[in-house]
Amino acid sequence: MNKKGQALVEYILIVALLSVIVIGLVNYFGGYLKDVITKSSCSMLGQEYVAGDKPGEGSCSE
Repeated sequence: MNKKGQALVEYILIVALLSVIVIGLVNYFGGYLKDVITKSSCSMLGQEYVAGDKPGEGSCSE
């Protein structure tokens, strides 16, 4: 019996599950990641980081 098709389906299911997990993590932690990038950008520009009300809403000010 040829099981190549079955193995391909299993790999596709694994990749799909990992994709869903990664998308969920990015959605959950996305604001925090944006704040980290904004903080580092502010320090490189010599500006002060101002935190926002929610994660991901921070900005730089002179």
